[in-house]
Amino acid sequence: MRFVHLGFAPDFVDYSDGWERQREVHAAVAEEREPDTTLLLEHAAVYTAGKRTLPEQRPFDGTPVVDVDRGGLITWHGPGQLVGYPIVRLPEVPIDVVAHVRRLEEAMMRMTREFGVETVRVEGRSGVWVLEDDRGPDRKLGAIGVRVSRRTTMHGFALNCDADLSWADNIVACGIADAGVSSISREAGRTVTVQDLLPYAEKHLTDVLG
Repeated sequence: MRFVHLGFAPDFVDYSDGWERQREVHAAVAEEREPDTTLLLEHAAVYTAGKRTLPEQRPFDGTPVVDVDRGGLITWHGPGQLVGYPIVRLPEVPIDVVAHVRRLEEAMMRMTREFGVETVRVEGRSGVWVLEDDRGPDRKLGAIGVRVSRRTTMHGFALNCDADLSWADNIVACGIADAGVSSISREAGRTVTVQDLLPYAEKHLTDVLG
């Protein structure tokens, strides 16, 4: 697995620029001109909507949204959140997209555990979660949205490190109205930055994706 750092604070990556880079790398990996590659970055603040996003899930105040060709619903990317775009050729025949999503979940669960935060899967809901406790309802720390074309994956995961979580007040985050969002920092009770997470992200993505 090759890792490419596209940009981190204060050099946030514009979503359209990151998407264009994804397409370039995807073409090269699909044609086996380049090895499996994960792009790691922090985006400038933006809402993006997957193909199944409903009108009532979009920002309540009319904030613009970038519509993208991934699965999943509406979400936010921005400072304090590690975004990873693993662009890998899938070996399974037939293609098993769900298995790829589960691998990304496993990698994120391992990442949060490095900071003493135990996350889990919730049946019927992708991503990684902290379950309801005396601090609140189920809370999502990491989101996943992927696309597979030419046997090769695009898009990926977003894991909140020390992001400002007020972005979730303006949308139905990931289409889920009965749960909240959180971050590694909030659950760990100390500041965990994207730079703190980065070496663990590379380790666990390598171990899980091969």
